[in-house]
Amino acid sequence: MIRRLASFFTYIMRHYLPDAFLFAILLTFLSGILALIFTDAGFMKMITTWGNGIYGIIAFAFQMILILVTGHALALSPAVNRILVWIAGKGSNPVRAGMIVAFVAGICCFLSWGFGLIVGGLLALEIAKRTKKVDYPYLIAAGYSGFVIWHMGISGSIPLLLATAKSPQNFIEKVTGMTVPVSQTIFQPYNLIPALLIIFTLPVLFALMHPKEEEVVSISKERLDQMESDIVAVEKPANPTLAERIDHSHIINYIFVAMGLVYLYWHFSTKGFDLNLNIVIFIFFIAGVIFHSKPVNYIAAVNTAIKGAGGIALQFPLYGGIQGILIGTGLAKIIAGWFVAISSPETFYMFQFWGAGLINMFVPSGGGQWVVQGPITIEAARLLDIDMTKSAMMVAWGDQWTNMIQPFWALPLLGLAGLSAREIMGYTTMTLLWAGIVLSAFALMVGFGVF
Repeated sequence: MIRRLASFFTYIMRHYLPDAFLFAILLTFLSGILALIFTDAGFMKMITTWGNGIYGIIAFAFQMILILVTGHALALSPAVNRILVWIAGKGSNPVRAGMIVAFVAGICCFLSWGFGLIVGGLLALEIAKRTKKVDYPYLIAAGYSGFVIWHMGISGSIPLLLATAKSPQNFIEKVTGMTVPVSQTIFQPYNLIPALLIIFTLPVLFALMHPKEEEVVSISKERLDQMESDIVAVEKPANPTLAERIDHSHIINYIFVAMGLVYLYWHFSTKGFDLNLNIVIFIFFIAGVIFHSKPVNYIAAVNTAIKGAGGIALQFPLYGGIQGILIGTGLAKIIAGWFVAISSPETFYMFQFWGAGLINMFVPSGGGQWVVQGPITIEAARLLDIDMTKSAMMVAWGDQWTNMIQPFWALPLLGLAGLSAREIMGYTTMTLLWAGIVLSAFALMVGFGVF
C-alpha cells in the first residue's frame, strides 16, 4: 500500500508540479488574488506591498545563504567525504541504501540544515555510483526528507531568534523582556522526542517505498561523468611562488582557526549556551576552515558551494514579495486568525502547527514566516493564557513540515543531483503525511498538558 501510494504521488508530481521558479511566481499570483478577495486592500495596495517586500529580507536571506554555503563547504572536506564513502559502503542493496540516506540526512539536518541538505545529497550520489538497481530520485528524496525536522534542530531560525537578545524578530522578548534559551525550545522533551521519532522512523518509511524493479530510474552515465569530485583538495605547485606558499600555508590557517576558537570560548563562557543564528554560522565557518586544513582548499570549497545557493538567491526576493503581500495587506493575520478562531487552549498548538504549514507554502523561510506569523501567535497565546514559547515552536514545526511539498529549499540538493523537484516530490509527499501525523499527535499532547 505504501509503495502504491508513493507511486501515485510520484506520478502526480512528475506530471503537474511546475519548476520551482514558476511555482514561486504562481504563488505570487495566488497571494495577490487572495489578498484582493479577503482583505480591503485594493489592487495598487497589493502591488506596492509586493514591490516593497521583494528586497525587504535581504539581510536574513544572506544569513540563510551563509548557513547553506558554510554547511556545504564543510561537507566537501576530505574528512567528511571519507566518512560518506564509508557509510555508502553499507548501502549494499536498494532498500538499505534509502534507509541509510534518510537516517543520516535527518541526523545532519538536526545539527545544521545547510550541512544536512548537502550531506544527504552527496551520500545519495555516492551510493548511486555503487549500488545497482536503486532508484536515483528515491535516494535524493531520502536525502531531502531529513530536512523535515530541521527547525527542531540547533540551526532552527525561530528558536535561535528567540535566544537572540534585542533582535527585532524576538517578539517574546518584546512582551516579557526576556530571551528564551535553546534549553527551553530545542532541547525540551516535547521537541526532542518527536524529532528523534521521525529521524528513526523515516528509514522504515523509505524501506516500504522503494519502487518495483521495472520502475527504477538509475543515475545516468552522463550525470556521473559531469559530476565534480566530492573532495576539495588543491595540490601545491612543485615550485610555488611566495603567494602560493601563503595560499597553502597550514600555519596561517590554524592561527586563524585559533582566533575563531578563542572567540567561541569567550562567547560560551560569558553568555552560557547561547546559540543564535550568527553563532551557528560562525561555528560551521570555523569548522570548515579546520577540516580543509589550508586556506586555498576552503576557498575552493566555498566557490563550489556558492553555486548551490543560486536558486535561493533568485527566489528569495520573490518570497519576500509574497511576504510583503501577506503582511502589508493583512492577509497573514486573516489566515492565522482562521486557525485561532477555531482553537481552544487544548487544540491551539495543533492548529498553529497546521496554520504555519499553510503559510509556509507562501513564505518558505523560517525567519520570514516568523515575521509574518510571530506577532499573531504571541498575541493569541497571551489572550488564551498559554505558553508563548511552545506556541512559537509550533510555528517552527509547521514551517519545516510543508517543505516536503514546497520545492524552494530542495534547490541546492536538486542542483547537486541534476534532477527537478517533480522527480522527488512524490516520495517527499509521503514524508509529509507521516511527519504530519507524528507532529499533530505531539502538538495535541502539548495542548493537553502531557509535556
